[in-house]
Amino acid sequence: MTASGAATRTACLWVPDWPVVAALVVAGLGPEVPAAVTGGPGGRIVAVSAPARSAGVRRGMRRREAQGRCPDLQLWTADDARDAREFEPVAVAAETVVSGLEIARPGLLLLPSGGAARYHGSEHDLARELTEQVAVRTGHECQVGVADGFLAAVLAARDDAVVPPGDSRDYLAPRPAAVLVHARPADRALTELVDLWRRLGVRTLADLAALPDAAVAARFGDLGVWAQRLARGQDVRPPARRRLVEDLTVTEELDPPAHRVDVATFAARRLAERLHDDLHQRGLACGRLRITARAVDPVTGEARTLERLWRTDDTLGGLSAARITDRVRWQLEGWLTASSLGQGEQPAPIAGLSLAAEEVAPAGALQPRLWGPGAGEDLRARRAVERVQALLGGDAVLTVRLQGGRDPRDRVQLVPYGEQVPPERDPDRPWPGALPPPAPSVVLPEPVPAHVLDADGRPVVVGVRLAVSGEPARVVVPGEAAGGGSDGADGGASGSADDDGAWAGLDAAVVDWAGPWPVAERWWTSRGKRRVFLQVVVDGPAGRPGELTLGLLLSSAAGAWSLEALYD
Repeated sequence: MTASGAATRTACLWVPDWPVVAALVVAGLGPEVPAAVTGGPGGRIVAVSAPARSAGVRRGMRRREAQGRCPDLQLWTADDARDAREFEPVAVAAETVVSGLEIARPGLLLLPSGGAARYHGSEHDLARELTEQVAVRTGHECQVGVADGFLAAVLAARDDAVVPPGDSRDYLAPRPAAVLVHARPADRALTELVDLWRRLGVRTLADLAALPDAAVAARFGDLGVWAQRLARGQDVRPPARRRLVEDLTVTEELDPPAHRVDVATFAARRLAERLHDDLHQRGLACGRLRITARAVDPVTGEARTLERLWRTDDTLGGLSAARITDRVRWQLEGWLTASSLGQGEQPAPIAGLSLAAEEVAPAGALQPRLWGPGAGEDLRARRAVERVQALLGGDAVLTVRLQGGRDPRDRVQLVPYGEQVPPERDPDRPWPGALPPPAPSVVLPEPVPAHVLDADGRPVVVGVRLAVSGEPARVVVPGEAAGGGSDGADGGASGSADDDGAWAGLDAAVVDWAGPWPVAERWWTSRGKRRVFLQVVVDGPAGRPGELTLGLLLSSAAGAWSLEALYD
């Protein structure tokens, strides 16, 4: 908002169907190709090109239905990194017209239009100049809208219109409340809120704008207040001008190539100091550090590029030269070993090193939290972790990342702390047969053999049609209790967990169970696995039956039961 309370005059540049446009650019195809991008739950269509729309393909369709309507349809999966990377030339083209802009999301950028419109003559002239420059420099067609406030500008861009000053509220009033999703796409909470308003009779932006402020805040919270401000043509905040700063890169060739870590690290130290000095002199900080090494095969002489990306933390004061050197050394230790090449071959010497500071921004742009872990405890913990890594190497400290999979163990990926590694399996893809929530609190490092018995003491067997031979009555994990537990009484359990979380000597009565459900993975290969899972709740420990219950996740393969995980 300006000092007078009026919304900021905002221009919005929009490239229609940007996810599809970016995919076509990467694939080297033209805009005349019918194409679509899939993503989200079930892999439905999320973006469609104009030729595909003319053939009947629509957003929200399933893949098979879309291909049935348009057999020549080209399909790609959604890729946020691809969309952001390919949109940068569009932003650069727009910045030849206006200095400073904000990328709201790939395909949509905002800029304050007041000064730019006066410079170019009028808001219509500004819109025409932006459209022409983007078309000439990138080949992409775009639409530009100008209005008061963020939402009005976004919708004006979709209409390729200029809304006169002061008319944004009237321009928005007759539109359905569902258009709010254009301001925050893929926000499930906003979609659910708009659906609730529809059922309550609040169907247009005028209806939402007319509601009392206090009632909206009390009933719908911050999201409702935000939506009402947009419906009234007001600003949540004016566009934030981005400062165009190119990524900084330093490079050094090693002649002769380095066969030892200490030699390569000495060169890396010089590069780290140069990069740190460049950032310091320009008052900049970087969000990510890209380490690139060029290795030469000692036998064939073939060059090989090795690259790794590390994220940085501005709350630690940015990357010092020593921290940059540590990260390079960790990578060199892995690259200059036989294990990095496999089969025990001679390590490839490093012939060149390159360090690139990416996501460069003014130093201090990251605002730390005012209280909580960010005020001190979290900072000290991070520094302690970095000291351990400096002493033992980058792989000495691992952090957990969620990845795709069906059982709890497959969904865990361990990566070196601070390293940006893509997940081995996409967690957003559908995983039929996956364990439903909530997730177990303890996942055993390896499955532990167990016995599931019915009321008569016979083993419970799951048939090919998923019929159980009898209701589970007891679960027995052979072996002595890790903590020296005593024998359980009727309905009780004995046994305890050691420091590694392994359970042994457990003998417990089942008080409830669910399942079984089958999981057949890669059944068409020799390494395929067929299992059935069973969730059971067992009674508390001996002497305190009913006071504490445990949830167990069991699996059966080839007639043998195993304990996989535990629930609190």
